Amino acid sequence: MDELNEYNRKRLLFAGFAAILAAGVGFAIRGGIIDNWGAEFGFTSLQIGAILGAGFTGFCFGIILGGLVVDKIGYGKLVLLALICHVLSAVVTFIPGVDSSMDFAYKCLYWGMFIFAFANGTLEAVANPLIARLFPENRAHYLNILHASWPAGLMLGALVGWFLDDGLEWHWKYQLMLYLIPTAVYGVLFMGQKYPQSEAASKGIGFGDMFKDIGLLGSFVVCFLLALFFKSAFGLNNIFAYGIAGVMLIGIGVLTKFSIGSFLLFFLFIAHALVGSVELGTDGWIQNITGNILSSGEGKVLFIIASSIMFILRFSTNFIEKHLKISPIGILFTCSIFSFVGLHISSEMTTFAGALLGLGIYSIGESFFWPTMLAVASDRFPRTGAIAMSVMGGIGMMAAGMIGATGLGYAKDRFSGEALEQANSAIYQEYKAATPSKFLFFPAAYGIDGKKLGEVQERLKIAGDEPAETDVIVRNAGISGDRMTLKADAFIPAAMAVIYLGMLLYFKRNGGYRVVRIAL
Repeated sequence: MDELNEYNRKRLLFAGFAAILAAGVGFAIRGGIIDNWGAEFGFTSLQIGAILGAGFTGFCFGIILGGLVVDKIGYGKLVLLALICHVLSAVVTFIPGVDSSMDFAYKCLYWGMFIFAFANGTLEAVANPLIARLFPENRAHYLNILHASWPAGLMLGALVGWFLDDGLEWHWKYQLMLYLIPTAVYGVLFMGQKYPQSEAASKGIGFGDMFKDIGLLGSFVVCFLLALFFKSAFGLNNIFAYGIAGVMLIGIGVLTKFSIGSFLLFFLFIAHALVGSVELGTDGWIQNITGNILSSGEGKVLFIIASSIMFILRFSTNFIEKHLKISPIGILFTCSIFSFVGLHISSEMTTFAGALLGLGIYSIGESFFWPTMLAVASDRFPRTGAIAMSVMGGIGMMAAGMIGATGLGYAKDRFSGEALEQANSAIYQEYKAATPSKFLFFPAAYGIDGKKLGEVQERLKIAGDEPAETDVIVRNAGISGDRMTLKADAFIPAAMAVIYLGMLLYFKRNGGYRVVRIAL
């Protein structure tokens, strides 16, 4: 890395920052316009959750495939591919019009989101291992700085949505196209730069050896999530979906000579699947949920404040490690406790102040999850090169899409439908969705029809102090469903806390957390 001067290193850091910023802007704008999609096309919460989920599963393919080839084809070619996909995503997303059928609009929005996420994943396949290699002396700190761009993008996207959607009432397509601005910025910053090799590639470690620490255990996590994707995206039955995943697992076994893999990395992968589910799954829905319980404007303000907290705290990792003497695993354990408490408090919100308290605590918790997990993978498994970090990122995003976003959409449908049926069975029959929502092994549930709910919300805005009783009952059922969804969501960081506690005990027993170096 001697050929890389300080200017080169910092410009690459800023280029990665701008790339993830573009992803955050697009993600936040989409999170703010999902109510427009529901009202315009009549989607259920499960369908909206599936569209949001495509924004994670596409990322998984981008980051895993990118991570497998980045050391072979170079960073520049992947950046160009991401640029092309970001533009293509906008084209596909903008196809459906007001008169489009629900099925056609769903497919366009789903695949537009998938392509957008594929571009984001490809960029992270570049940025994560690149920054870990450029700043090996303090990976957790610089990876947190890199990923501070994510909440910065969320803030910008939410502000744009607040001003253009609620204020000027721009059509959602015009709002969404604004993410192309930071897309152009990262393209310029990456242009013409020199790039290092990963530590593993520079020491001549072959592809099969890089994969051995992941092995069958880590690959099982990936293949299971891919099976869920095959079922959701392509409508395959269990036999075909899990059969394809099984063939892939056998192929990886042959590649690694059937290496079992590291148990520590396996549990890191499980933990990161939970990280993706709670962090990104919740972020995708939180504007909608808080906007339903309070108001759309208050929901956006809360989202911006929560993102601001995350942005600021991601610059403090060095202080926490060096001065507070907390290891990366200790940081992750503490964050999981904060997230659990914050979501529980948020589920009881009735005022802006109460919501601010709950989401503020939750934001402190989620601030360090993603980049710190990547730093742990890079610190402990350098022989994997860019692969372990990319696979971990892919697992987090795939879980966010197939479990987090979709699961929260199912939970909203189920709990809202149950609340409405309990309140008034006749109104429930009138307002329930035409198709049931299904998720994993949970029973099918009928939620509230998205278009009818949108009409109720519009009538309530006009009615003022004299709303129709039916509209109030429907609105209250939706709010009840949102509260129960947040309570169910809180169980995820609770499970994470158990895993991180086990890791703390493991490292304490084995001399403490330390960075591993490759010895040939």
